[in-house]
Amino acid sequence: MKGDGEAGGAPEASGRRPFTAPIRSDLVIGPVTCESWVAPCPEARHAGGVGLGRDVPAISVSQQDRRAYREKVRSCLDVFARMLRESRFDSEPSQVGLEIELNLVDEAGLPSMKNAEVLGAIADPSWASELGQFNLEINVPPRPLAADALAQLERKVRASLDHAESRACQAGTHLAMIGILPTLRQSDVGEQAMSANPRYRLLNEQIFAARGEEMTIWIEGAERLLTHIDTITPEAACTSVQLHLQVSPEAFGSYWNAAQAVAGVQVAVAANSPFLFGRELWRETRLTLFEQATDTRPDELKEQGVRPRVWFGERWITSVFDLFEENLRYFPALLPLCEDEDPVAVLDGGKAPQLAELTLHNGTIYRWNRPVYAVVEGRPHLRVENRVLPAGPTVTDIMANAAFYYGIVRVLAEAERPVWTQMSFAAAAENLAQGGRYGIDAKLYWPGLGEVPVTELVLRRLLPMAAEGLRRWGVHAGDAKRLLGVIEQRCLTGRTGATWQTDVVHALCDDGGTGRQEALRLMTQAYIDRMQTNEPCHSWPSV
Repeated sequence: MKGDGEAGGAPEASGRRPFTAPIRSDLVIGPVTCESWVAPCPEARHAGGVGLGRDVPAISVSQQDRRAYREKVRSCLDVFARMLRESRFDSEPSQVGLEIELNLVDEAGLPSMKNAEVLGAIADPSWASELGQFNLEINVPPRPLAADALAQLERKVRASLDHAESRACQAGTHLAMIGILPTLRQSDVGEQAMSANPRYRLLNEQIFAARGEEMTIWIEGAERLLTHIDTITPEAACTSVQLHLQVSPEAFGSYWNAAQAVAGVQVAVAANSPFLFGRELWRETRLTLFEQATDTRPDELKEQGVRPRVWFGERWITSVFDLFEENLRYFPALLPLCEDEDPVAVLDGGKAPQLAELTLHNGTIYRWNRPVYAVVEGRPHLRVENRVLPAGPTVTDIMANAAFYYGIVRVLAEAERPVWTQMSFAAAAENLAQGGRYGIDAKLYWPGLGEVPVTELVLRRLLPMAAEGLRRWGVHAGDAKRLLGVIEQRCLTGRTGATWQTDVVHALCDDGGTGRQEALRLMTQAYIDRMQTNEPCHSWPSV
């Protein structure tokens, strides 16, 4: 990879406090009885990365492999359509779950390439490796969205992170929930930083074989970054939170459209990725970095209108089938790996097929709101996987983002006059771009209001909508008020993780005379200290 200069070394900092602050009684949970969605699911699990959800062997791919895979995906799609027609899907009450990707840092706040060692020390199947050796991911078991479900999720996440932090400390490493690690240097994301799993090597080979040349990363924000890469590893800089919502096939189109409509707002009020390779770029730089770092298209194919694999989409939908059909129609296979299952025979036998090829192909198309098909305990279901949010800054912030999202999409999906009949798809896509570039300072389009500051949109229109949605889900009023209050305060103060990071770095550089790389390091250490208190970022004091 070729690009700008690197940061130098840094002195060690003092030890860290325990990850969790004292836990209030309103966050106590009971036993979790829901089966995990993650273990049985072969699809890619995460939004900020390229993991596949299952290991693949080290293989070479032939033309025959590709032809056989394409035919198998078509067969799976036919079976999927039949399952929709015959109402074969789970109709149990909606469940929610989440995944969080994290960075590993050393005592100085620099990336720590120890995920294999830390994963072994954690010794918990809920944790998994990610693309970069400085990444980990936790998968939180799903539960029905009602009563104290959000408080349960919050407590579960905090307890799991506390345990992981204590084990990581034994390896001289700490966890950092942040969209892009500010101290990450270009030399940290070469191919040598890729996790050892063969699935990443194979995906790297296939992406560059499809592209036929190195990739250009060009980001223009507060500052500019131009570099060229010959590996997908820079994508590991992107760490995200994925929110899952199980829905019925009949409701899927409405919920997906609702998630698309609100994606730009989500990003704007939760932005937490302003720095990359020492440069201040977008408020949520992770969006454009992910799009560029996994782009299989040379310039000529872009000019021809070939779709990118990181994709917002191009139209509102009426059925989940639309998305899976687009996957097959527009995107060649990156990982043409066939399983032995005959989906037609399985369905004819009265069982639910895994549709492994369909879900694997779906897992290499990185929609910001992705459809998920999965089979748990023999019962198939569908989920909307919302992938636009960055990790962090705190568990409280993550759960506030989740409450805001789950509440809004419920109301939008059930509206008599849906919002997607009042705004163009292009407007929703532009909202996402504007939210990523400008964060809490963005101006977004919304029907009936026109182009307005996102803070005004949230305070006047969307927070009451989210509160009503959580009421319809049956979420405890106290939990809803507390978590939505975090979103409200971000809008009133103008403080997000991104604005806190940039304010601190500017203060250190402009007022204190500190160099940029050292300022980023000091800010990162201060960020982790505050992250561990679990106080929401709008309340964080500057350094």
